[in-house]
Amino acid sequence: MARILLGLLSVVVTASAWAATPRTVLVFGDSLSAGYGLRREEAWPVLLQQKLGTNWQVVNASVSGETTAGGLTRLPAALKEHKPAIVIIELGANDGLRGLPLDSARKNLASMIELDQAAGAKTLLISMQMPPNFGAAFTTKFSAMFDDLAQTYKLPKPPFLLDGIADKPDLFQADQLHPVARAEGTVRDNVLKGLTPLLK
Repeated sequence: MARILLGLLSVVVTASAWAATPRTVLVFGDSLSAGYGLRREEAWPVLLQQKLGTNWQVVNASVSGETTAGGLTRLPAALKEHKPAIVIIELGANDGLRGLPLDSARKNLASMIELDQAAGAKTLLISMQMPPNFGAAFTTKFSAMFDDLAQTYKLPKPPFLLDGIADKPDLFQADQLHPVARAEGTVRDNVLKGLTPLLK
C-alpha cells in the first residue's frame, strides 16, 4: 500500500512540475523587436511577457539590422536551444529598406516557417509596410508578401506591427523608424491580436 501511495505521489509531483514549466514564445526580429533606443524593460517583448504571465516564457532573440537572410541563418540554432512552442517572426523591413529582392525575402521567410513547423512550433508572422516614397508597386508587393505567406502556410493573419502609430510622427524616435517607449504598449497589443489564438 505504501509503495502504491508513493507511486501516486510521484506521478502527482511529476505532473505538477510539468504543468508549472512555462512554454516558450521566441521573438525573432530586427531592431523593432530588439528595443532599439529603449531601455530593455520598455521594449514590447518585455511588455508581452508581463501580459502573458508565468505560463509562458518570452525569449527575445531579435538583432538590430537583421534581414531575412540573417534570420534564416540564425534560426536553426535558436530553435534547438530554446525549443519554442511559438515563434514570432518579425523580419523583412530591412530587406525592403535596403532594396533587397523581395522574392528572396519571401523564400527566406517561407524557409523559416518550414523550420518552425519541422521543430513542432507554431508561427506568427508579423506584417510590415514600406514608406510611400518607395513607390506604389513596391509597397503593395511588399505588404502582400506577408498575407500571401500566411495563407500558403495556414498561419494567423499577420498583424501590422506599427498599426495605430505608423502615421503619428510624435510616437517615433528622431530617426522616424523606431517607436518611442510610450508606443510600445500599442506594438505589443498589435502582436497579441495574432498571437492570442496560438496561445490556446
